[in-house]
This record gives sequence, structure tokens and C-alpha cells, in this order.
Amino acid sequence: MPEKALQPAVVLVDGSSYLYRAFHALPPLATSDGRPTGALKGVTAMVRRLCKDYQPRYLAVIMDALGKNFRHDLYAEYKATRPSMPEELRDQVEPLKGIIEAMGIPLLVIEGVEADDVIGTLAAEAESQGLETLISTGDKDLAQLVSAHVTLVNTMNDEVLDVAGVEAKFGVAPERIIDYLALVGDKSDNVPGVPKVGPKTAVKWLQQYGSLDAIMESAADIGGKIGENLRGALDTLPLSRDLVTIRRELDLPLRVKELEPAAEDRDRLHQVFTDLEFRAWAEEYAAAPGDAQQPAAGAGQLEVDTVLDKAGLEKWVRALRKAGRFSFDTETTSLNYMQARLVGVSFAVEPGRAAYVPFGHDYEGAPEQLSAEVVLDALRSLLEDADLGKIGQNLKYDMNVLAGAGITLRGIGDDCMLASYVLDSTARHDMDSLAERRLGQRTIHFEDVAGKGAKQITFNRVPVEQAAPYAAEDADVALRLQRDLLAELEKTPALHGIYAELEIPLVPVLSRMERRGAALDCDALARQSDEIRSSLEELESEAFAMAGVEFNVASTQQLQDVLYNRLGLPVLRKTPGGKPSTNEATLLELAVDYELPRVILEHRTLSKLKNTYTDRLPEQVDPDTGRLHTSYHQAVTATGRLSSTDPNLQNIPIRRPEGRRVRRAFVARDGYRILSADYSQIELRIMAHMSGDEGLLQAFAEGRDIHRATASEVFGVPEAEVSAEDRRAAKAINFGLIYGMSAFGLARQLQLPRHEAQGYIDRYFERYPGVRRYMDETRESGRERGYVETLYGRRLYLPEIRARNGNRRQAAERTAINAPMQGTAADIIKRAMIDIDAWLEDRGPDAAMIMQVHDELVFEVREDLVEDVAAEVAARMAAAGELRSPLVVDCGSGMNWEEAH
Repeated sequence: MPEKALQPAVVLVDGSSYLYRAFHALPPLATSDGRPTGALKGVTAMVRRLCKDYQPRYLAVIMDALGKNFRHDLYAEYKATRPSMPEELRDQVEPLKGIIEAMGIPLLVIEGVEADDVIGTLAAEAESQGLETLISTGDKDLAQLVSAHVTLVNTMNDEVLDVAGVEAKFGVAPERIIDYLALVGDKSDNVPGVPKVGPKTAVKWLQQYGSLDAIMESAADIGGKIGENLRGALDTLPLSRDLVTIRRELDLPLRVKELEPAAEDRDRLHQVFTDLEFRAWAEEYAAAPGDAQQPAAGAGQLEVDTVLDKAGLEKWVRALRKAGRFSFDTETTSLNYMQARLVGVSFAVEPGRAAYVPFGHDYEGAPEQLSAEVVLDALRSLLEDADLGKIGQNLKYDMNVLAGAGITLRGIGDDCMLASYVLDSTARHDMDSLAERRLGQRTIHFEDVAGKGAKQITFNRVPVEQAAPYAAEDADVALRLQRDLLAELEKTPALHGIYAELEIPLVPVLSRMERRGAALDCDALARQSDEIRSSLEELESEAFAMAGVEFNVASTQQLQDVLYNRLGLPVLRKTPGGKPSTNEATLLELAVDYELPRVILEHRTLSKLKNTYTDRLPEQVDPDTGRLHTSYHQAVTATGRLSSTDPNLQNIPIRRPEGRRVRRAFVARDGYRILSADYSQIELRIMAHMSGDEGLLQAFAEGRDIHRATASEVFGVPEAEVSAEDRRAAKAINFGLIYGMSAFGLARQLQLPRHEAQGYIDRYFERYPGVRRYMDETRESGRERGYVETLYGRRLYLPEIRARNGNRRQAAERTAINAPMQGTAADIIKRAMIDIDAWLEDRGPDAAMIMQVHDELVFEVREDLVEDVAAEVAARMAAAGELRSPLVVDCGSGMNWEEAH
């Protein structure tokens, strides 16, 4: 962490800046009774981290006072365009103040001025006394305070700005930041600035003329429209400069040297953190003070053994085998598991001590290392031993990389990412977040050793002396996290079962699927891309003719102008910035009455299909295997469903013929066929089981067409007389209700008046009263407990189920209804995948599972075995869930995926 090299005597925290930024940047959290806590937790975590990292002698948190300040006297429109503080944020201000005070940190809230001015005054005083000062803020305005003895740090992204850093970021030195801000203005504060002058122009002028005064004096020499704008702003520029200037000579009630932190009020903090349901922090303050003051093992005191010779390697191999269970991590050159090259491995068997074995650092001057062959040969028997438990973070990646090196990883015991996911799928599960949240430890980040952005280097070029602590820490943290997470999982047997019986066994299954990949007909996709390109050109010509002008169809700004200014279409909704919306929902509504929005939607759909799939998929084919290898993610969705990236197989738009044609490019190799096995209406069957509705259960038990049966019930006609239109409406009702669709949403989908849609819903519930009862009970249970559960006990947390904001609360209620069904479906298909994979592994290479998409499994099967494999797969999938409404699996096969499904 770069800023740790600083040793400031004074740390000033811009509390108001962080509160707003945390509110908008961090996931929303709430207590079980609906009180918002996301921003509160984020700011508290940052303040705790600052205290731990710097331990300054003088420390204060500064926040804005409510009401107007002297800048409103200078300019009545100051901040006039800023929206009022959201209620969910306002509710977190006083609790934050209470926490700061209980931590013993001086809290300054001065009426009539802003927090920036208080910070500026304290920083100036500290500098005059020769005290090194660190200002923790996310506000660019405070860059004007930076000097040889004043530094900024943004604790949210670890950005550090000293004098050189300010100049590198803004293009001007700190003493010119005021002039820079006056020129560009500030929309959020309603500071005028110069119209159309952005950062580039402001920097250019300041570099050319030297100061704002010089620019104003030379205004007559600046040509073009921008010069006119400058001359038009000459009267207001002095005001803009005054508004952005931070005051540094306030008469404050406290001096810098009166800002020494007091002792924490541990009892109060324990009470507050318990009330706010910050469990880890509450437990920390429930411990005896002496215990709490002991740093966690590994937090700044990790013993790192860098292994560079055979004797050291052999010693660790013996220790790992003797331990019977160890954590480990691989370091590689890439996140692409098919292309990644191993650079080193790390291990730990006890907290506080870990090893790093480098063997692929090849920069100039790198120390002599053991060869990859020697290291991997020594580790092979350990890594392939199923009786030796392995602990790690996202072990599927390590499994894939090791497979590329000829090692089959066995004995996966615990994966911290998956344990965290099962405990609360709505949290963050990366190691850095887990370590900070559960261990109170700020880990070494990859960017700390490899750099950021375009200057980032691959791990083989990271110096071994920097790589070793980073890599060893990963193994140590995984070991300590595993103990913490497993202890919590074991408190709830159902959750431990989901983790141990589903998520962990699924890891090798997904690894094998990923590495097998799928064959792709790239020529077919190239032909489709050409056809889509022609269609896009035709659609653009249509759009130009309708608009009466050529424009960039992909430009939101130009589309707004065409739709609302040239054509005068009604403004149905606006963007957060107040401009007429052109999002999909708005265009869909407009397309009912106007042709151009329909053309735009069609253009967007085809363009996305081309950019995401027909153009992109061939580029993603692995050059060594000639196949497409996706990455499946177990710890992303809130409901337990798998997701995939590079490519995202879940989002191919199969409702359109163009999307289905993309599936045609997924082909079987010679002598094989693609087999698709898909659960039929699984979520509706789960609804029937969980609701116990007799009508639904009977319809499924009799094997009736559920949508036709629903249409018969809702519209009061015999099933034989149900029209295609009625069946379509019933299908929309069936699926819409399990996703919490309202009468408004159903009316829009079916293009009906809202009262008719409401009538359909009312009749549905009359015919299926068990469904209504289930939905009502599930909502209420979600409100009471803060979570709902799948049939197998997976918990799906609802942080906003008691939110005061109606839209957020209703969204959480819709999730409460659907999540148990979607999550149960996810649990069932995972059970099926584990069972089928074990069966297929015994059969050999004549059949293999290659893809999973929603409720569908895709296989590549030797052509003479398709019928036998299909029968066995369907039977195993049907047996994966014990429901009162029997599971039905539809199977199909063909030369490609489209033919099979």
C-alpha cells in the first residue's frame, strides 16, 4: 500500500465526502428491521483502517453542518441544483457520528462553513507547526491544499496525491487548482465556470498563460466559440474562484494539538455494532480489551519463507504431508486459465507462517530459482492425493492451471470464496474484501506489487522479494479465513450441507467442463456477421428516412435530439440528469405508436448480437485447443445460479431466430453429436411443490400442458378450446407471477389495459389459491427473518425487504417470491451435474458434459451412444429433486446446439 510509507502526525478525514461516496459506490445494506447501513459501514471501515494504518498523534473526522453557509451569501444559487440528501443516507448520518465519538475520535461539525474549510484551516495550522498532514478525502477540490507537508489519500481506491501526484492527475500544480476549478466550474455545486470549458482546455490555458488572472487579461486574444464563452464569463469568474477557494484561516473551537484521540468506549461500540448487525465488529468488542489489541496472525507479522533450493522445498513437502491439510495458491501470468503460465506456488499449514516457491520469475537480475519441473514433480504427489485436504480461494482456477501443467488437483477441502457465498450471497467474496471484513486485515493487493493500468506487469516480472510476501499472504489469509468461515457454516447444518455437498463437489465438475470447451464453426459466424452488417445498414437507412436526417444511431445524445426535438415524440421518462430517456423500456413503450423507436430497438439488438457473439466468439477460441472455453462462476448471482463469462453463454438471445442461429455455430466434432437435456418448466413445478396448490399439482401430475391448463382456468374455457393467444397470455401470467410481475408489467407485456391484466391475475389466484397463500407467507417470512430459503436450505438475503423506499422494498418483495424457486432450481441442477459427471467419468471419453445454461445441460456424445446417454441423463436429472410435481426433462440431439434444443 503506497501511502503506508507516509508517517503523518495529523490525519484529517473528510467524513461528508466519504459518506456520499460510500452511499453511491457500495452495495446497499440494511439491518433485519430495514434500517439502511451500507454507507455507515463503509465509512466506519475506512476510518478504522486509517487508524490502523497510520496511528497518527492527531486525528479528526470533519463533517458538513446542516443548512446554508457563507458561500450561499456569496451566491444564492450555490448548490441549488443539488438534489436533497436521500432519506436512506440521511438516516445514517447520526449513527455515524455516534460511532466516531465512541471510537474516541474528535468530530468537528462547524456551522456556517463547509467541512473543506475546516480541513483547510487545520491543515494550514499543522503545516505552520511543521507537522506532516494527511487528508483522507475523495473530493478533488482539496487538491488545492496539497504541499510539501500536506498529502491527500483516497481511502476508497488507495490513490495518493502529493505535489507531483496532483500535477500528474490534473495537469497543473496544487497552487493552480483554484484557477483550474474556477474555469471548469462544478455542476454538483452549481459553480458557473466557463461554459464548454473542460479539464483539457483549462489545463491548456493555464499552461499557456500561467494563471486565471492572466487568462482573463488575454481573453480578447482567444478565438472561436470558446473565446466567446470565456469573454461572456469574465464577470462571473471572480465569483467562481471565490466559491471554489477553500478557507484556511477560520477561527475554530479546537486547535490541531487538541485533536488527540481518546480511548475507545468499547462497551458502547459493542452495543452500537450489535444493534447495527455488524457482527464481526461486535464480536471484536465483546472480547476482553487485551485480546482485542493483539494483532491477527499474519496482519503485519507474517513469517515468509522464500524457497529457492531443493532442501527448503523438501522440508516444506514433508511439513505439508505431515499436516494432512494445507492452504495453497498459484501465481500465474494470466487470469485466462487456458493461457496462464505458472510462476510460483505458496503454502501455509499454520497461521502466521507461509512459504512461496518461485520458479518462473524471469526478469533481468532475478535470483536463481528451482525449475518448474523440479517443483511440480516434488508437489505432484501432494496435490494429487485425495486424502490431503486443500484449502484456498477460488480453487477452480488453481485446478485449471495445474491441469495445464499436467497435475490433477484432488482433495479440495475448503474454498473461502464459496464458504462466504453460501453464508451470504449478497456480500463480496474476493479475498481482499473477506480479509478486511472478517479478519480486520488490509491485504497486499495485486496492484501494489504489479502496478496499475497500462503500466501493470505480469507476475513473472514482479521482483521475488515483493512477490513472496504477496503470495505467501494469500495462503496464510486463506487458512485463517477458512477457520472463521467454517465455524460459522457449522452453526447452520443446512448451509453447511449446501457448501459441502453441492458447491465444493461442483468445483471439479466445472473445471472439467471449462477445460473441455466446445467446438465452434467460426465460418458460420463470419457469414452471420456479414448478414447482420447488411441488416444494420438497411435499418440505418430506414431510420434516416424516418428522421429526415442522418445521425449516429448508437449516440444517445443524437437519438434524444431526433426523437424529442425533431419528431416531437412524448417524453415518457427522464434520465437522472433530467434528459429524455432512450432506454429500452422507454423505446418499447414508444414503439407501440411510433415506427422509429422500433427500428432503433431492432438495430440495438442486432448490433449487440454482432458485437457480443458473431464477431467476438471466434476471437475467443483458444489457439491451442481450437475450442471455446468459458468460465463458470459459482459466487456471483444472489440465487445460487451459475453464471458464465468470456463468453457469457447465459445471455444468447434464443427467442430471436438470429440468436438461435448463434447456437448453430456450437458444433460436435466428427463422429459425435450434441445432446441437450433441459428441465421443462422447473420453476413452475417448484412453485407447485412449495405452494402445495392442489390445482397446479394435479395439472403437473396428469402431464397436462400447464399454460393451456392455466388458460382454461383463468379464461373459463375447456382446454381443447384454448386459443394460441389465450395460451400465450397464460404463459405470461404463469412466469410473470413467479417473478413478482405486477398488473402494470403484465399489461405492458400483453399490451392490455391495466384493469384487464389485474382481472387475469385475480382470476388466477381464485383458481390457484395455494399460490397466493405461498406468496403472502413468503413475503412475510422474508420481512421477519431478512432472508428466504430454497427447498434445501440455501439462504437468500433480502437487505432491503424493510426499506422505507417503496420501490426498493417492493423489488425485495418480488425477489423474496422468486428467489426460492430460482435458487431451488439452481440447487437441483447442481445436484444433477455432480451425479452425471461421476457417471460420465466412469464411461470414459465417449460422452462429456460441455456446457450448462440456465436449466439446460449440453453434452458431446459419440453418435452411436446418444440414445443410451440421453436416457440415463434424463433419469438422473429427474431424480435430482424430490418434488410433489414430477420433474420432466426434454432431450434432443443434433450436429449442433440449435438442432439439439
